[in-house]
Amino acid sequence: MQPFRILLVDDHAHAREAIREILEEYEEFVIVGEGKNGEEALKLTEELMPDIILMDIQMPVMDGLEATKRIKLKFPYVKIVMITVSDDITDLFDALKKGAQGYLVKNLQSEAWFEYLRAFAIDEVPMSKEIAFQILKEFPQNKARSKEKIPLSTREIEVLQLVAKGLSNREISEALFISEHTVKTHLKNILSKLHLDNRVQLTSYAFQQGLMNE
Repeated sequence: MQPFRILLVDDHAHAREAIREILEEYEEFVIVGEGKNGEEALKLTEELMPDIILMDIQMPVMDGLEATKRIKLKFPYVKIVMITVSDDITDLFDALKKGAQGYLVKNLQSEAWFEYLRAFAIDEVPMSKEIAFQILKEFPQNKARSKEKIPLSTREIEVLQLVAKGLSNREISEALFISEHTVKTHLKNILSKLHLDNRVQLTSYAFQQGLMNE
């Protein structure tokens, strides 16, 4: 398997060096470029076409939130993980709403970085309970649309509901007594039918449709 191509964007040189040292331990990842702000992230994404961008939130010229929004509009297939020194749920939720698929706190152990990024790269990162709760608060009125408009099977709706509750693929497979491979197939079909990109958007959709009341 080809290594995942990583673009690293952080305005602090020592932070980029630390992350580079972590990832160089693992042949599954290769850093193809580095940037110091959001504008450089946009330029380098177009030039290098990375698989994954590790993006700091707070940066000069253009911050990571704005850069994420612009990159996802132009290159929706590029995955973005926010890297931050804080686990402030507000910033992280804002980043996820702008299109980021995940986040990492910088002080994690290197093994945790590897496990997370590997799961992230192969689309197995579950929604955190905190993010799911934050999404729930975004829709306090729970204005559900007509269920007849939901183009999903009963099983797909069950999978969607468990995703919105923050369960991993393994936990979903155990809850529904199906294989992880079947869970992945359902998720792929659900994303395709709903024209969505990630678990954050799936969770938002589930709450918007009132599916979490059932």
